[in-house]
Amino acid sequence: MSNQAIPDAPYKVGAMDRFLNFIERAGNKIPDPAILFFWALICVWLASALLSHVTFDLINPRTGSELEIANLLTGEALANFLANMVTTFTGFAPLGIVLVAMLGVGVADSSGFITTGLKKMLAVTPAKLLTPMLILVAIVSHTAADAGYVLVIPLGGIIFHAAGRHPLAGIAAAFAGVSGGFSANFIPSGIDPLLAGFTQTSAQVLDPDYIVNPLANIYFTGLSSFVVVIIGWFVTEKIIEPRLAATPVDKDAEEVPDLGAMSTQESNAFKYAMLAMLAGIAVLIFAIIPESSALRSPEGELTAFSAPLMKSIVPLIFILFIIPGVVYGRVVGKFKRSNDIIKAMSDTMGTMGSYIVMSFFCAQFLVAFGQSNIGTMLALYGAEGLKALNLPGQATVVGMILLTAMVNLLVGSSSAKWALIGPILVPMLMAVGISPELSQAAYRVGDSVSNIISPLMVFFPLVVVYCQRYVKSTGIGTLASMMMPFSIAMLIGWSLFLLAYWALEIPLGFAAPYTYSM
Repeated sequence: MSNQAIPDAPYKVGAMDRFLNFIERAGNKIPDPAILFFWALICVWLASALLSHVTFDLINPRTGSELEIANLLTGEALANFLANMVTTFTGFAPLGIVLVAMLGVGVADSSGFITTGLKKMLAVTPAKLLTPMLILVAIVSHTAADAGYVLVIPLGGIIFHAAGRHPLAGIAAAFAGVSGGFSANFIPSGIDPLLAGFTQTSAQVLDPDYIVNPLANIYFTGLSSFVVVIIGWFVTEKIIEPRLAATPVDKDAEEVPDLGAMSTQESNAFKYAMLAMLAGIAVLIFAIIPESSALRSPEGELTAFSAPLMKSIVPLIFILFIIPGVVYGRVVGKFKRSNDIIKAMSDTMGTMGSYIVMSFFCAQFLVAFGQSNIGTMLALYGAEGLKALNLPGQATVVGMILLTAMVNLLVGSSSAKWALIGPILVPMLMAVGISPELSQAAYRVGDSVSNIISPLMVFFPLVVVYCQRYVKSTGIGTLASMMMPFSIAMLIGWSLFLLAYWALEIPLGFAAPYTYSM
């Protein structure tokens, strides 16, 4: 690989750059998700007042009577809104779920346990398996929130550079795993209960008693990990690296570092932390083995909704991350006092500020949307339209994936996007017999595949900076064009995998049916 710098040349703006510039300008005009939900709430109020005088030839499946739109701008409705504003926020299901899970993950991340684990996985990888292992590690990094963006992606460039391969190919492969494979993971993470909370709230627009298990998609996302790895491996080595052969690394690029170097203390700390984590898992297994276990349902089942184990998924994520995090932090000296652990939790909560603000407005919007019956009306009319088209369920699911991928170019937040379109799509698909769990799986595919080509994704500019360490002429269009093959291949391959998965009736996850009966 040549390290000779190329002479400066005028940058030619191509069609792809013009398209991405248009997307960037349009997307920058979209307000913050919190403001978006505020205006959505106002729109629901106004629409409810107008539609409350309209008669619809629809039957509300929740009541069995004629559908009516409730006017939310009456004095009584507004008084109830003010009186219940606090409890609406504190009772918002995704809020507590995400914050509790992130407390444990934050301790593990802050201590350095997750960072050392990722380095160890990469350090023992054979050269021929460097690409798939990098993508797999990128997928696993989702358990640590944004760790993949700040650690794995730049590390991808470093290890490829150290191996004599083009560093931009390593960055692209890692980016594809971290962001393009965002919903592919065989390890439960905060995104699972987060999306399940929104899915459950959306499903309850039609069925107030419907419950969605936080691990409703865990089998599908686990096997999807291998699909994403295979696709990313092929695209990296057969498309991206040959294309980058004509792009030399700048002569003054960063030097190749000592890959995977870590102290004996860090290695020992990681060993003790893993032993502690395995001990915690062993205790849990022994606790659930007896048929009379308190973690089982009254009927002795483990995966039933009534089983305390299923209600404890999020607390277990918290515990199984905080144990190795504390042990690792103690051994390396990161956590010298108990106050250091609390500080790590506090710092993690500090990063959740924007999510908490967004959750406040989102909770108010979702409650109003449900009370107005507008969501029910849209879902039923949408279902009638789908029935009139007489499309097979597979075509409907693929359409949902494409719609989500397009919306993702303008609204990057996974949770904000699902909170906006979930209350419409989930009940609509329920009305034509598709379960909320399957709708959520389809959403996760569409939400992931277009992340890597959207300049509005918050970490996209950061990845451009990583690339500029090696090729200073790299711009947004350069990165987007480099990631486009990954996006297209994942969109096609992952969608086909979901359809095949559905056809074979492989379980999506815990208590996750494919169909729903009104």
